[in-house]
Amino acid sequence: MIDTILSLTLAAIGLSVIIAVTRASRGPTPFDRVLAVNTIGTLIVLAICVYGFFDGRPEFLDIAVLYALINFIGTIAILKFFRHGTLGDHTIDDHTIGNHAETEEEK
Repeated sequence: MIDTILSLTLAAIGLSVIIAVTRASRGPTPFDRVLAVNTIGTLIVLAICVYGFFDGRPEFLDIAVLYALINFIGTIAILKFFRHGTLGDHTIDDHTIGNHAETEEEK
């Protein structure tokens, strides 16, 4: 009975992952793709938790929490890159590209 419930639960999660992969490949915008990849990561965390529960191994919850944290940080990093074009602290402004400020001689 327990094996049947585990199989059905993991099959439902697997079907959800397939739907999310389809959404990630067909997403009209990059943000739809990021959301789909984040959903895949969340479903993997759920699958790890379900498997750990049915197998009687609570240490799988620690692994799932760590994976969820990595998934969250990765999503934030990708969205920051989309917004700012860089992951570092520096910003690109007109002065670094080549539009130097006027000197006293040019005035």
